[in-house]
Amino acid sequence: MDEGYVDMHLHYLPGVDDGVREASQGIALCQGLRRLGFTKTVATPHIRTAMFENRRSTLRPAFEAFETAARDAEDMPELDLAAEHFCDDVFWRLFQEGETVAYPGGHAALIEFPEAIIPLGVEQRFFEMRVQGVAPVLAHPERYRPIFAKSDALQPLLDAGLMLQLDLMSLVGRYGRRPRRAAERLLAEDAYFLACSDSHRPDDVPVVATALDRLFDLAGSEYAQRLLGDNPRRVLSGEVDL
Repeated sequence: MDEGYVDMHLHYLPGVDDGVREASQGIALCQGLRRLGFTKTVATPHIRTAMFENRRSTLRPAFEAFETAARDAEDMPELDLAAEHFCDDVFWRLFQEGETVAYPGGHAALIEFPEAIIPLGVEQRFFEMRVQGVAPVLAHPERYRPIFAKSDALQPLLDAGLMLQLDLMSLVGRYGRRPRRAAERLLAEDAYFLACSDSHRPDDVPVVATALDRLFDLAGSEYAQRLLGDNPRRVLSGEVDL
């Protein structure tokens, strides 16, 4: 049986962040991704101070309500829940208190940086996460300005155990020329561990389809399959070196 792809980064929960507004839109988004070959989709709503004050206690009921709304929908992927945590002191406090919304299984957590900087001392925090059995996953590194021209700033973070997650739509210019070029460079360097859609609405599905074709053209079938299927399943099962 073909296990399909696993989308570890998208925003299909309605009304909790800058993703879909209604359950019907979330269902349409998931159905569209299922047609592209994604058999599992993990919602990653934002947790970001002063913008999206989500917490596990509010996201879990929102996810369960969406599951109920989608129960009778056809051609749906398997659904699950995590979160996209903005890397600040609030995130670190939540992590220390066991209140982050990690990926299913609790073996990894998704993090995003500010657009313009890499936070000081973050490699030490990533090392401490690894020591506690949680692998840090960085969302869309190609979209951060310090990475636009070269990848050097990522090396200390990779040494601390960080895994890089490609935003597929970067490959087709959704975020501009410089993120596209950075994504192409990181692919050529074999730097990515995962590739995900970061889709926010049903209209993103055709863009993701084009981006998938671009990924296979640039990376080749074997590497693309690892990014889309094999490695996401390794992250979920805890089969990554900690």
